[in-house]
Amino acid sequence: MKEATLLETLGQVGEGEAGVIFREYIRGAIISSFMDVMIKEVETLCGPNYRPLAGNQTYRSGSAPGICILEGRKERVDRPRVRRKTPEGSEEVHLGSYSAAKDAGAVREALMRALEANVSGRDQRLVYPESPLTSKSSVSRLWVKEGVRKIEEIRGRELGGELFFGIILDGIRLSPDLTAVVAVGMTCDGRKIVLDYQVGSSENREVCDDLLKRIIRRGFKPVERLFCVLDGSDALKGSVIAHYPDAVTQRCLIHKERNIRGYLSKRHYSEVSGYFKRLRNAQGPEAAREIYRELHAFLASKNTNALHSLEEAGEDIIALHLIDAPASLNVSLLSTNFIENIFRNVRAKTGRVKRWRAETDQAERWIAYGLLDAERGFRRMRGYEDIKKLLEKLRKPDQPAQEKAA
Repeated sequence: MKEATLLETLGQVGEGEAGVIFREYIRGAIISSFMDVMIKEVETLCGPNYRPLAGNQTYRSGSAPGICILEGRKERVDRPRVRRKTPEGSEEVHLGSYSAAKDAGAVREALMRALEANVSGRDQRLVYPESPLTSKSSVSRLWVKEGVRKIEEIRGRELGGELFFGIILDGIRLSPDLTAVVAVGMTCDGRKIVLDYQVGSSENREVCDDLLKRIIRRGFKPVERLFCVLDGSDALKGSVIAHYPDAVTQRCLIHKERNIRGYLSKRHYSEVSGYFKRLRNAQGPEAAREIYRELHAFLASKNTNALHSLEEAGEDIIALHLIDAPASLNVSLLSTNFIENIFRNVRAKTGRVKRWRAETDQAERWIAYGLLDAERGFRRMRGYEDIKKLLEKLRKPDQPAQEKAA
């Protein structure tokens, strides 16, 4: 349709019909331009029609049915064919313009965005109804390929170029027999970086050791004594101490408060919460030890199991206070709350997984996808301006300040 005819037609129809006509015109114009580009490429390779280039080994060979991808749809076209003479006979010459025109990269990107927005594989045809890539099997293959790329993105990071002072370790349970332990590093300028993760049957020692060994091989190294925030798992702490014997391990106050309240009557909840609130706001070892003694005495008069839960953690619940760290870092370093927020994001992304297949890398792909998505929203730690003061408290005895950490 010529432009003049198009304008005349648009002036005679309603708004909705005009939109359809205009889009069809644009689609036809694009296909026509695409054909012109292919013809120009053929002329470059073979010379003008009926005037082949002298001594040229390439020649026209008719046409064949082909496709191009336009707005996610397959469009049928007649593609020109070119062949090249060879000692054995001849071979097909692939046109770069045709390869580009049938590249569905833009469609793949759209499908990935839809998957990340929790559109199921079965509903992908709603994104591009006529796309050749939206069958269930095609979407599944696309997701597997993208998931492998996300695993490589996390585990391919070089960690040796960052200055770390600490790490947060916690586990997310995917199914009764599948758990992922996740490590998030904390840098000296207050950033948080997903280091790695390891999937296993539980938060056992082997899983934790494999995780720490891998990040160490990739260059993870704290500038002073390692500061580590843990959820309370003995396996996690045992693995950390095995690799970093002088590490400062802080137990998550939120986890411990939850455990203690599980043994108490509801009428004691507010008093327990009051003690833990005071611990979160405390400054220095003396204040922390005083609150710990008061909480110990309170639980001793109320419930033996709650008291044993407190004693099991011991002074790990006030480890940050015992090194006299700045109180401005309490919110960031007294709990695994930050990594719990990451896990909420992961659970939101994995919610439609109905069956976890431990014999494949399915869990690794989903966890990598969820972690990278959460990492895009990371902000600096609260109180990061005082990390330099924390580093002074973490300095090893008789060790001079490290210039690189200054």
